[in-house]
Amino acid sequence: MERLVHYFEHIPSSHRSLILVGGITLFWLIESAVPLFRFKRDTIGYRKLHHAGINIFFTLTTILVNFILAFILLQTSDWTVRHHVGLLQWITLPLWAEVIVGLMILDLIGAWLAHWTEHKVKFMWRFHLIHHTDAYVDTTTANRHHPGESVIRFAFTTLAVLIVGSPMWLVFLYQALSVLLSQFNHANIELPRWADRLLSLVIVTPNMHHVHHHYVLPVTNTNYGNIFPFWDRLFGTYYEMAGNELHYGIDTHTEPSEHSHIGNLLKIPFSKYRPPVGEKLPAEKLP
Repeated sequence: MERLVHYFEHIPSSHRSLILVGGITLFWLIESAVPLFRFKRDTIGYRKLHHAGINIFFTLTTILVNFILAFILLQTSDWTVRHHVGLLQWITLPLWAEVIVGLMILDLIGAWLAHWTEHKVKFMWRFHLIHHTDAYVDTTTANRHHPGESVIRFAFTTLAVLIVGSPMWLVFLYQALSVLLSQFNHANIELPRWADRLLSLVIVTPNMHHVHHHYVLPVTNTNYGNIFPFWDRLFGTYYEMAGNELHYGIDTHTEPSEHSHIGNLLKIPFSKYRPPVGEKLPAEKLP
């Protein structure tokens, strides 16, 4: 465990970049070999490289936003450690327990709470729905975030670091896991049911997160988790749905011209608000 801490205390920027690129490459290859959906170039104009290009553009804007604001995160972490502020600074835990507790709370506040809030607060949703406009969810969708949403999520991550009292090595470990798990649970694959049942006890799986990308309410407002799956079960937002029943995208922006052009996607948060349409489900199917 000490070697893990030492590594993330001194992790080079090149290694952090390799985690991002390596994860996308690995899951791209896996989903190309055994895809859940075989998206085809058809009358609505799907092109795999064009689709990936849009999402990679937003990945780069996310990297840029986080690079510009990184000093805030670093200063917050240093301040909490120096002034003994935050949960991990107030209690003494074995190192392995510090890692687990720290990661869990960082994930709860920095990912789950941020995500849940974006679905509940209208002005945040206007930025977040760019992520949901993707009608062809795959591993590149993981970082399809409007620059405005990247700022929102950065704010929640900084709040999480303050509450946890997280040293910077733990922040880097959390960010690495967050990137890899997001790429994994967005990948265009479906695990065998037995494997999903086992893995979903400890991490968010594609089978679980794909449900969140179903195009209509109330299903869209479920399964907010990124790393750990138990927050949704704990807070009553967990929902199951068969992969072959999923329809990706968002019901307010179904036209290809709205979700397949970077310029239009950048403008959506500043356009007239469109309330979700939703669909009626039998009472026994409601989450």
